[in-house]
Amino acid sequence: MFDAFTKVVSQADARGAYLTTDQIDALTALVSDGNKRMDVVNRITSNSSKIVADAARSLFAEQPQLIAPGGNAYTSRRMAACLRDMEIILRYVTYAIFSGDASVLDDRCLNGLRETYIALGTPGASVAVGVEKMKQAALAIAGDTSGITPGDCASIMSEVASYFDRAAAAVA
Repeated sequence: MFDAFTKVVSQADARGAYLTTDQIDALTALVSDGNKRMDVVNRITSNSSKIVADAARSLFAEQPQLIAPGGNAYTSRRMAACLRDMEIILRYVTYAIFSGDASVLDDRCLNGLRETYIALGTPGASVAVGVEKMKQAALAIAGDTSGITPGDCASIMSEVASYFDRAAAAVA
């Protein structure tokens, strides 16, 4: 797991090269967007319970077979496991947003997750729908322009969306 700085420096070191102007410019942009990045992470984190609960409620409304007897989220134990998994995915997405790098999401959360769900008989497509619903909620909350650092947030919002898309693709 590397943050964006460590990743760029370690790659340059492995090549025995200096950082390029493009790499320095990219890291400078990351620093200049730091307050916006922290605003996004703070908003998602402070609303994480709502994001997960609303996404789960919407998922189960669309796919009621999941909570019906015999469904993968039937019984309170299975429902709790489903909510826990959604919360873990959301948490690792925030780590990726904060660090500006998806490796923490991949290494600590997504690697092997599809195989685990297959072994448990959990429908990956349903998990992917739940992740998409969390993405929509997180983007709506993070994209609210009131009370945040002014400026263009389009690139950060695109980055946030990409982390959710990465998680959805990993489980589908």
